Amino acid sequence: QVQLVESGGGLVQAGGSLRLSCAASGSIAGINSMGWYRQTPGKQRELVANIASGGTTYADSVKGRFTISRDNGKNTVYLQMNSLKPEDTAVYYCTIRTALRYWGQGTQVTVSS
Repeated sequence: QVQLVESGGGLVQAGGSLRLSCAASGSIAGINSMGWYRQTPGKQRELVANIASGGTTYADSVKGRFTISRDNGKNTVYLQMNSLKPEDTAVYYCTIRTALRYWGQGTQVTVSS
């Protein structure tokens, strides 16, 4: 069993910052990539940022504001979110990919105007 535990979500004013963390535990062998997606009601889950051996990928809407990083020794991925906007409000999901893809339970991020 693989578990992903997210933390760091919350309520912040526009222009503020939050840092999300996601720690993976369990029977993990060879994490190929780690990333963050987000979802709002009625919309599909969308990629926010991804990090793999080949580099990082960001959604155009967050480039220059969000930074993804990982600590391989701790099997943890982070998302530093700066200059937050109300449109960043969503449930943020952590994901890792080994031979399978695993998802966290989600953490709410709310940005007030």
